[in-house]
Amino acid sequence: MNRRPPQPMPVIAAASQVLAHTPGLCRHGSKPSRELPKDPQVKAAFLAALRTFDEAVGYAPHQAYIGPLNPRDLPPRPWVGKSLPGATRFTPAGEIMPETEFLGLMASMEQFGLLVLDREVASQAASDLQQHPLAKQLDLGRLAAAAGDAEAAANEHGSIALHVDRDLFAAGFRHADDLDASLAAPVILENLAAKATGTLAVLHLLADHDIDPASIDYVISCSEEGVGDRYQRGGGNMGKAIAEAAGLSEASGADVKNFCAAPVPALTVAGSLVSAGVFRNIVVVGGGSLAKLGMKFQGHLKHGLPVLEDVLGGSAALVTADDGKSPRMRLDAVGRHRVRSGSSNPQIMEALAMEPLDQLGLKTTDIDDFATELHSPEITEPQGSGNVAERNYKTIAALAARRGDIGREDIPRFMEERGMPGFAPTQGHLASALCYLPHAVDRLTSGPASRVHMIAKGSLFLGRMTQASDGMSLLLERNETS
Repeated sequence: MNRRPPQPMPVIAAASQVLAHTPGLCRHGSKPSRELPKDPQVKAAFLAALRTFDEAVGYAPHQAYIGPLNPRDLPPRPWVGKSLPGATRFTPAGEIMPETEFLGLMASMEQFGLLVLDREVASQAASDLQQHPLAKQLDLGRLAAAAGDAEAAANEHGSIALHVDRDLFAAGFRHADDLDASLAAPVILENLAAKATGTLAVLHLLADHDIDPASIDYVISCSEEGVGDRYQRGGGNMGKAIAEAAGLSEASGADVKNFCAAPVPALTVAGSLVSAGVFRNIVVVGGGSLAKLGMKFQGHLKHGLPVLEDVLGGSAALVTADDGKSPRMRLDAVGRHRVRSGSSNPQIMEALAMEPLDQLGLKTTDIDDFATELHSPEITEPQGSGNVAERNYKTIAALAARRGDIGREDIPRFMEERGMPGFAPTQGHLASALCYLPHAVDRLTSGPASRVHMIAKGSLFLGRMTQASDGMSLLLERNETS
């Protein structure tokens, strides 16, 4: 027997997605920052393989990420080297921002004098951002104050130099403390990049969906950065920092950390708070992970590809009380990876994809879209990581056949109809279903879908505290009254 959903039912009323094209920042990704200094020839090849902004805008998976192209409508691969007809920077779901503007955006949100922009770069960024649709929401005065002797700042002890347009010097970024590794310049830069991309996503969420900033009660960040200092490494509250930067004057905030799986727990926590009547309007936001820029560049260079991990992502969603039209969050059937569940992919998918359906008496064929780890295979395959999305859909389809929902001969069709190609940059929290949220909201309101299953997995073993994995899933349904 199906259990009745809790009341009041929370819904996801809107979602936004943004990308910042940051080729100059790629060298500060964790892998490039370690490998490029070892070999000048590799560094030269790396810089030569960085894409232009127009190439990034025209890249089909990026258009799927920011909304106008459903991932099922992606053209046949290869996607690299081909510009998608009609590709645009701005879409109803968000945008792709060029690097000079993004440096200006970071400067407009940096409060401690750590980022010093070259004066010409600052002037260009200010001029460009003044024409931005969100210009009124940006602190361009702070951007102007960040202009100065960037070269001197970059040469200070502990500072790093930032670039745009492959190798054009643009800024100096200072450390915040001589001895605190958590306040070193590379770490603070990661944090600021996450704040800026997350804030940009929130600003688009508000502006594009006519949401009153003062109506937001709480902000939950699910980003991958580790804000803190030597006493509280990973202390957090990027949520509150983004709330301030986005002008959410009535909001407080907090962070949810769970490696790549964090967005679905964050959405579930937000929905639970709304359902309990604690808050009415909550924004869940994920900023980009600078550490993962250029993470798989060696495989890309080996296969003659450009450096494809050259964008920072951002995502934001509004979780609110039932409005009679937006997709409902089924909090009575949240999937979770128990300690006893096992760590193989079939065991994880049994816990996350199948058990919640059993609780509601549903079959796998009652789900229109399974959204899981949607990393772009064009990024992951050259480095030997395989097609992550396809691997997961094979597992889900095999479990569906084992349950008798489909015949084994129907597995390929099940994967094609209820799965989709991976299209997200390899910033795991964004790829773990969160990137599909604007499409899910659209298909569950104006489109043909009735149910979307959001499935996220997390690699807890990366923290060296456990060998376990983790994950959570959340079922979204078309509103009964829509």
